[in-house]
Amino acid sequence: MSRRYLFTSESVTEGHPDKICDQISDTILDTLLAQDPKSRVAAEVVVNTGLVLITGEISSTAKVNYIDLARQKIAEIGYSGADSGFSAHSCAVLVALDAQSPDIAQGVDAAHETREQASDEDLDLIGAGDQGIMFGFACNETPELMPLPISLAHRVSRRLATVRKTGQLPYLRPDGKTQVTVLYEDNRPIGIDTILVSTQHTPTIGNITDEAAVQAKIKEDLWSLVVQPVFIDIDVKPDSNTRFLVNPTGKFVIGGPQGDSGLTGRKIIVDTYGGYSRHGGGAFSGKDPTKVDRSAAYASRYVAKNVVAAGLADRCEVQLSYAIGVARPVSIMIDTFGTGKISDDRLLELVKEHFELRPAGIIQTFNLCHLPGERNGRFYQDVAAYGHMGRTDLDLPWEQLDKAPLLQAALKDSLSLKH
Repeated sequence: MSRRYLFTSESVTEGHPDKICDQISDTILDTLLAQDPKSRVAAEVVVNTGLVLITGEISSTAKVNYIDLARQKIAEIGYSGADSGFSAHSCAVLVALDAQSPDIAQGVDAAHETREQASDEDLDLIGAGDQGIMFGFACNETPELMPLPISLAHRVSRRLATVRKTGQLPYLRPDGKTQVTVLYEDNRPIGIDTILVSTQHTPTIGNITDEAAVQAKIKEDLWSLVVQPVFIDIDVKPDSNTRFLVNPTGKFVIGGPQGDSGLTGRKIIVDTYGGYSRHGGGAFSGKDPTKVDRSAAYASRYVAKNVVAAGLADRCEVQLSYAIGVARPVSIMIDTFGTGKISDDRLLELVKEHFELRPAGIIQTFNLCHLPGERNGRFYQDVAAYGHMGRTDLDLPWEQLDKAPLLQAALKDSLSLKH
């Protein structure tokens, strides 16, 4: 019996208060790693009306002007004048940073395996920077092997920022949120139920001063310049039954840190799979790659994506778990939700054989400590908005499909041995 249901995911623009914080945190990380690849970073940022607070723990030989970094990033996002209620040039920036705890450092600098003389491998030299669980996911709903709802929500958000920055819709301001509800039948997307866009804007648009007329103008412009271009190459398109909601409160003039405070790491579902997959709870931004909250989440996405790309499953979720100071994962779990072409147990064997999941190995595989210097000082800050997974606009190492042929070959070899 077929089953229909709705699933919704949201995204936010780079001017959302929480995303301002994520981007400042990751700009700090980029800058520190570019000077000192061994930097240990846990940078947290808080924003409110006229205030930026940079706190956390950092141990590095790099010399950084944190205040200037914060102001530059805020201006780049679009808060460069007082008309948005928050300005890079006039906000107060406070810095309160400590060094990394030596208790944590001793477990990261020398993993349990080497301290117990259980291993002399180089990849066992770095222990996990914390305990925790991480999930990675992939499915064949989109070319980038991401769930369709979060993929569309991010595309709408990115397009919203593009038309603002290019001047196509000059009345838009940096803060915004999007949401897309997809209709599914038998686990496949078949329609678009609702598209929601909430975007900060000027009180008036040209000669239009009436609030209702302003909202009508925004809705018309967003449909033609944002929504339609996003869906032009998508098989599942909006139709006459699709609801299109814009600024449902009636207006969105007060936004950004003036409208709401922001905090690093508060948009973890936006950063990943839009709620379609499980989440371990750990945030990414501001953390150096010894923190497995970040690096192992990337690694688990890499595993899941290559499994699906290899045709071994239509959907794949990978869970990793770690103990602080221990290099090797405590556990690895594979779930293909009944879509696997081989058993999940056999798939787990292939993953253990072909993927390096120790922190040092993940860092080496993705070059996570050195990429900032190779990308003109930008890497982490570029994924701090619009999602860390499934990005088609960035060349991200954990999105590569280089392991898919190996998995296909291993499967063929195992099948031939049986016969």
